[in-house]
Amino acid sequence: MDLGIKGKRALVCASSKGLGLGCAQALAEAGVDLVMNARGSEALEAAAAQIRSDYGVNVTAVAADITTAEGRAQVLEAAGQVDILVTNAGGPPPGMWHDWERADFIKALDANMLTPIALMKALLPGMMERGWGRVVNITSQSVKSPIAMLGLSNAARAGLTGYVAGTARQVAAKGVTINNLLPGIHDTDRATSLDGSAAKAQGTTPEDVRRAREASIPARRYGTAEEFGAACAFLCSKHGGFIVGQNLLLDGGATNATL
Repeated sequence: MDLGIKGKRALVCASSKGLGLGCAQALAEAGVDLVMNARGSEALEAAAAQIRSDYGVNVTAVAADITTAEGRAQVLEAAGQVDILVTNAGGPPPGMWHDWERADFIKALDANMLTPIALMKALLPGMMERGWGRVVNITSQSVKSPIAMLGLSNAARAGLTGYVAGTARQVAAKGVTINNLLPGIHDTDRATSLDGSAAKAQGTTPEDVRRAREASIPARRYGTAEEFGAACAFLCSKHGGFIVGQNLLLDGGATNATL
């Protein structure tokens, strides 16, 4: 399928590995030039070089912490005019309700709610003026089905979801869509870390935790970054113009809900 976005320019956050990298690769395969961002310069430069080699698109790599005002300013200056924004940031650490203080919530809100909002505020006006734009926020299945040990993430990402629900409907008439992708467990470093934390808490092994998690997913496996990236690229495509303010689950059926 021709996604119709060859020659567009995208900013993809936290894209040196995992789901962000999957999105960057899928967009590059569709002919989109990229601005890639991550905190670690070594992994970021390696990922950018591989994408240039594989797909022949222009890639600008900006090593900065997107969750800080200074990092966002650096990334936005390098990005310039972009047609596609994919927001992403590592999730807060797991824990229990009695572990978290106000500072923990503020940090989670800054990373997983306020940073995407700041990026949208900076880039939506240009998209609207040009009459075309796509925003995809990587959130979590916990927005629809909360995960107890990820309470910080549940709260911050739910706040972003509420913001998008209203904002998406305000900008759609200008040819700009905003949607959210809600991943379940995917085979990434984040999943490895969560499996390790669960194993420690349960007194078992990460392998046992993974087998139990896979057994709880109707698809009986973890997702891949490649299939996640393909979903992102479709939402960013010319075919996604009538998809507005939606929350697309990619969780192998793990969320047991009719809607």
